[in-house]
Amino acid sequence: MSTACADPSCGLVGDSPQIRQIRRQIQKLGNSESPVLVLGESGTGKEVVARAIYNTHAAGNFIPIDCGSLVGPLMESELFGHTRGAFTGAAETKRGLIELADGGTAFFDEIGDLKLDMQVKLLRLLQEREFRPVGSLITRKVEIRVIAATHRDLPHEVEHKSFREDLFYRLNVVSIRLPPLRERTADIPLLIDRFLSRLGVPHKLTGEAMATLMTYSWPGNVRELQNCIERMVAMHSGPLLQTADLPSALQNHQAARRPGTCSVAAVAVSGGGPLPAPQSGIIPLTEMERRAILDALEYTKGDRVMAAYLLGIGRTTLYRKLKEYRLVS
Repeated sequence: MSTACADPSCGLVGDSPQIRQIRRQIQKLGNSESPVLVLGESGTGKEVVARAIYNTHAAGNFIPIDCGSLVGPLMESELFGHTRGAFTGAAETKRGLIELADGGTAFFDEIGDLKLDMQVKLLRLLQEREFRPVGSLITRKVEIRVIAATHRDLPHEVEHKSFREDLFYRLNVVSIRLPPLRERTADIPLLIDRFLSRLGVPHKLTGEAMATLMTYSWPGNVRELQNCIERMVAMHSGPLLQTADLPSALQNHQAARRPGTCSVAAVAVSGGGPLPAPQSGIIPLTEMERRAILDALEYTKGDRVMAAYLLGIGRTTLYRKLKEYRLVS
């Protein structure tokens, strides 16, 4: 028997305002049986959110259903099962994905790809809580929670008659919209830490490599970031992951960026050689620290989260020093 996850949003990494809001939504959905529609670009983590909703009050099985793969003459059998002899090759009775989800949650991934004839059958399932296996004359009752996800603009699909309006409104009881990674760049260091932890490696990134990751647009979102980190670990040439370890798309992005000056911050992260000697006199440590903070903020265009990472200090420490050096009002 399934048990609830101690952290309802386990797997959902981030501390940005958008992710904190999504966690609150997930918590509220814990005991609800209403359908949920998860929206977002490809790679934003829609299945992670679906599993988090399931984990708030886990019961039965969590059954992912890839709507994009439900094509051809056997797609109805895949969903609803079939009886023996229902069609050529049906040598045995088979349970479908919907029956496997009975008492639990069915997650329809990329619901916008579902064919119109199957949309009709899914609508009946949602309305009547029953289905009929292929080749059977008997309908079967089922108790499932439905979570659907898509990267498509469903109202646009409805307007163009490629998605049923009645099914859209039946699914869109509660919706959660996932932001693309480019809109929550503050979460990138946390995501990187999670991916490196999963890989079981002690690697860290140089300041330059991290700055490149923080300023990239990530069209493939979290999935692309994960693939990037795995590639960097596979190709790394030393204890620190560097820009040379980046995929070519990110190396091109790094080369195209406006050159910055962040020598102090880069040294702070990489543990490199000594700072350049001052041209005259000795610079007090406090002034060096103040300059390092200003360098980091200039390099990150005011992004304090990234600046703290480059300097190798916590965000609260950076905020305290900003006040200490009167760099903020």
